[in-house]
Amino acid sequence: MIRWRPGRRADVAAVVALLADDMLGATRETADPETYLAAFDAMAAEGGNQLIVGEAIAGAATGLAAGGIVATYQITFISGLSLGAARRAQIEAVRVSAAVRGHRVGAALVANAEARARAAGCTLIQLTSNAAREDALRFYERQGFTASHVGFKRYLDRSD
Repeated sequence: MIRWRPGRRADVAAVVALLADDMLGATRETADPETYLAAFDAMAAEGGNQLIVGEAIAGAATGLAAGGIVATYQITFISGLSLGAARRAQIEAVRVSAAVRGHRVGAALVANAEARARAAGCTLIQLTSNAAREDALRFYERQGFTASHVGFKRYLDRSD
């Protein structure tokens, strides 16, 4: 069983380890630990931007130690004018520890994000996923998400 709660500064190292524990994250989650802590502080100050962690509970069928962070996601609430002034929830950085995959933790994560989105008055929940993460794409479709848009990213030069 998993207990979902807002992330704390003390959780940042465990969350970054989850983010780095896949084919893409291993090459991009290499910043200095202080960089991640500063980012967490900025997120916490924004109010509508939350880090959520899934913590293993004693007696869970996963065999993991109680209290260990086994899943995470970031949820941001966005008010807007489009779609009839729909308030939306954006989920990002969704990760489930390899040790608990296949135990329905991912489905519980999506359900938790949806409950938080509804509580915040959202009528839409959205996410992006790297096209190379084929297993993740299939998972999101099984959870009822529709691949309805084509996404674009452009990295901005930080030297300005």
